[in-house]
Amino acid sequence: MTLRLVGAGLGRTGTMSLKLALERLLGAPCYHMAEVFAHPEHVPAWHGAARGKMPDWRALFSGYAAEVDWPGASFWPEISAAFPDAVVLLSVRDADSWWRSASETIFPSSRSMEPGTPWRDMIDELFADRFTSALDDRNACIAAYEQHNARVRRLVPPERLVEWTATDGWAPLCRALGVPEPAEPFPRANTKEDFAAMRAAGAAALQAAKESR
Repeated sequence: MTLRLVGAGLGRTGTMSLKLALERLLGAPCYHMAEVFAHPEHVPAWHGAARGKMPDWRALFSGYAAEVDWPGASFWPEISAAFPDAVVLLSVRDADSWWRSASETIFPSSRSMEPGTPWRDMIDELFADRFTSALDDRNACIAAYEQHNARVRRLVPPERLVEWTATDGWAPLCRALGVPEPAEPFPRANTKEDFAAMRAAGAAALQAAKESR
């Protein structure tokens, strides 16, 4: 199996809904931050990437048909180069609503992790190198968000790039992937409550992995 879609859109741009939708369309798992929670053994690979040592992308994504969300979105140039036939999907939303969502979920969650742990070190270096470490600064985060999206639009060939918002639903994805459009409603997931539940499950998995060492 190979990646058919590389997600370049940052977290809180509908990426959990995209994960569910792409799994429905492609009949195979889609990599998302939730997968890192489920597979803490992947943390060293992402930490290495944040330090400039790229993993074997094909090995890391073995068994997956698509990738969306952080941490993969930060490495879209390297991942898309490793999968040259994959569609590059830029999921977006307006910057103000993105900031409100991220500042109430992802950013405080990352800061609440225990300093000095592999997970916290990976997240800190990932943001510092490929986004911004000023996660409590609205202007810095919005600037990083807009610069990220502008870079994707500038560097990805138009024939390979699909830009998507949550209101677009199935159609752009199905056209790009050459698959039929499902009759059922597009999935909607990862509300703030969903995020809290995912984070709790991830914390439990990380603790279990730590205790098993």
